[in-house]
This record gives sequence, structure tokens and C-alpha cells, in this order.
Amino acid sequence: MINNDVMRRIRYIFDFNDKQMLDVFAQAEYPATTAQLHSWLRKEEETEFVRITDLQFALFLNGLINLKRGKREGAPAPVERVLTNNIILMKLKIALNLQAEDILAIMEKSDFRLSKHELSALFRKPGNRHYRECQDQFLRNFLKGLQLKLRGVAEQD
Repeated sequence: MINNDVMRRIRYIFDFNDKQMLDVFAQAEYPATTAQLHSWLRKEEETEFVRITDLQFALFLNGLINLKRGKREGAPAPVERVLTNNIILMKLKIALNLQAEDILAIMEKSDFRLSKHELSALFRKPGNRHYRECQDQFLRNFLKGLQLKLRGVAEQD
């Protein structure tokens, strides 16, 4: 999945309007414009489509964390320049204050079953021998389950 797809789904899941989306960027002190936002939210086949960079999307996710949980005391955490599905999943987990049981319940809503051990492997450091890469299918099902949990409806794409 590309970052733009994930951002569109997050917008739909939380029912954010343009102002709220820009507020999420502002929470991470990134001055996104309405024009930028619209170009990021377009579909790939549209002419005005612009791919959001990993850095910009990491700032969006950090803003979501700040919005949902409040800003941390002290110096801000360094922003990732390269995002993986594992990092995206971790940031969503932090933003929504989810525990392993919560994620397993969300995954069950999208008919995707896995064990607690399989889930913990997604949150390990890449050098760990039990580390497992988060595949697009897992992230897609997580977002679908989250949507079903928070909105109670299937995707309207």
C-alpha cells in the first residue's frame, strides 16, 4: 500500500474533514496546505495526484498521535525518513492506545486471524530473529477492521 492509500483510509475511518486533516499536520508542526492535502488524497490515476513522501506521512502519523494522546514532554521524537508497514502499524497502535488484545479483536472483525505471538513479531526491531515484516494484506485488514470497529460500515470506495 502506498502512503496516500493509508492516509485516505485514515481520513475515512475518523471522518476527518479538510480542516481536521490540516490540524493533524499542524499537531506535528508541519504547515500542510489545502492544495497539498487535496493532491495527496486524489487517486493515482487522477492527473493532480501527488505521492506523499515518507517524511510527510510520518509527520501526519505523529500529528495523529499528538491529537489522540497529547504531546509528549521534552524534545520531540525524531521523524522517520523511511516508513514501513510495521512503523505505520506501530504509530496507529500508539495513537489509538491499543493493546495486543485490541488489535487481535480488530483483526477478527476483518476475518483475519493470528496469534498473539505472530502479532508481537510485527512490533519487534528489524534485527531481532523473531521480527516479521508487516505485509500490505495485514495492514489493509487492520484498517478494514478498525473501520468496522469505529464506523461500523464497510468501505465506500
